[in-house]
Amino acid sequence: MYRSEKALCGLVGRTYRRRQTAPFAREHSAGNNASGVPVMRHIPHWINGKAIAPGDHTIEVRDPATDTCVARVGIADSATVQQAVTAARNAASAWADLTLSKRAQVLFRFRDLLLASREELATLITQEHGKTIDDAAGEVLRAVDSVELATGGPALARGGTSLGTGPGIDTKSVMHPLGVCVGVTPFNFPVMMGLMMLSVSLAAGNTFIWKPSEQAPGAAIKIAELFAEAGLPDGVLNVVHGQQEAVNELIDHPATQAISFVGSSAVAQAIYARAAAAGKRVQAFGGAKNHLVVMPDADLDLVADHLAAAAFGAAGQRCMAISVAVVVGSDQEPLLEKIGKRARETNLNAGTVPGADLGPVVSRAAQARIRGIVAAAIDDGARAVVDRSHEKVDGAENGYFVGPTVLADVPVASAAYREEIFGPVLTVLRVDTLDDALELIREHPYGNGASIFTQNGAAANKFEREASAGMVGVNVAIPVPVAAYAVQGWKSSAFGDTGLNNASWSFYTRPKYVTSRWDAPAGSDFGFRPN
Repeated sequence: MYRSEKALCGLVGRTYRRRQTAPFAREHSAGNNASGVPVMRHIPHWINGKAIAPGDHTIEVRDPATDTCVARVGIADSATVQQAVTAARNAASAWADLTLSKRAQVLFRFRDLLLASREELATLITQEHGKTIDDAAGEVLRAVDSVELATGGPALARGGTSLGTGPGIDTKSVMHPLGVCVGVTPFNFPVMMGLMMLSVSLAAGNTFIWKPSEQAPGAAIKIAELFAEAGLPDGVLNVVHGQQEAVNELIDHPATQAISFVGSSAVAQAIYARAAAAGKRVQAFGGAKNHLVVMPDADLDLVADHLAAAAFGAAGQRCMAISVAVVVGSDQEPLLEKIGKRARETNLNAGTVPGADLGPVVSRAAQARIRGIVAAAIDDGARAVVDRSHEKVDGAENGYFVGPTVLADVPVASAAYREEIFGPVLTVLRVDTLDDALELIREHPYGNGASIFTQNGAAANKFEREASAGMVGVNVAIPVPVAAYAVQGWKSSAFGDTGLNNASWSFYTRPKYVTSRWDAPAGSDFGFRPN
């Protein structure tokens, strides 16, 4: 594992204890029986403070490293969705009426439980998603950052007051919760994305219905259990598993007020259109094609280390993964040599194997799609600097593995450049100037993130100002800011209102403006007069 990947995960030299889980948690968590055979888990819904049996309609959850079924998850029917909405609606008034500090106390207790359960959650994530245990544990830490932001609700969820806005008149703003909110989260961050949404939503006084990805659903139920243990009242957080039909019903239900979504751009745009047409507040985050610009003065060893981690970590299944490196100058070969070496040395293996740098992709369909895009790019004239896309892993031959792949001379009209591959595939382009690199970023339909590596302050400043992306890095490959700032894309990477984390305070509340006067003189004044 390269040094930048270690820094990203924040795992070096740290150990964590496993907390004792409740009987229900043990029953529905990953594990083996006395004979060492994996236990089949049945993942329930979570409604009104308790687990609800999944019912007759279930689908498989498969371990991407072995292609074995490790769980079955229920698919909610209309009655189950209605039950979750009713529970959230019935709990809304009492939760909103609690003081900000009492809501924050629940979040403080949950934060401690989340940290204590980090190892168990990481195991669940790895079994269902495939990412390495270290990477999964790092995801939980980033989720803790969002929870800690939400504990600041008493200081952050506040309006303001202006005295003397008119003769004897004062004006103030106050923030009200929306009511029942919905979050639809992707498979690639089954803990972090959900907690980016629901932490601030709960702190602001809303109730929440979480629809996690059916490909990695187990962690959401564990999160719900921890919130119950932390003292969250029944009905404030509900988890419903399902597919498109469940999402549409949640959007269309008259009791739901806001929809948050993270996934592909096509689905994000569809959800945005449907929710907006229903009069809902909506934020829908889609795909990405993040560029990293390498200036001639950059330290190429440093760049290659960070680029390897950013392009290949989590098998490239991050919305902020670097998938395009843009070399500014006359010669891209020195960087290709260095990144090629790292791509060959990167350890591809099951996420549970010590020393693995990346695990499999999430599904057989994803594996086939990635391989197809790589093959098509090579057929169109791209040069395969490293092609490990068909590599198999000893002892896990049935797994959905795609090894690190580096392509050069990729046509900008090809799918390998235009589309989000969502796999460990890096395309490398060369341009003459920084302006040319900025134009590449500007004309690409996605605008999630962009980074530059340079020792030149003027070049960095120009890039900061002109890069067409919502999150920009300078000598940082994955520029996702801490929770005190927002996660926000541009262009086809985001549809609707505001960003996640700190920007969520405005999304999950509605302002009210109060103008008051207590010394008004008697008599009527029919004129509309300035203050």
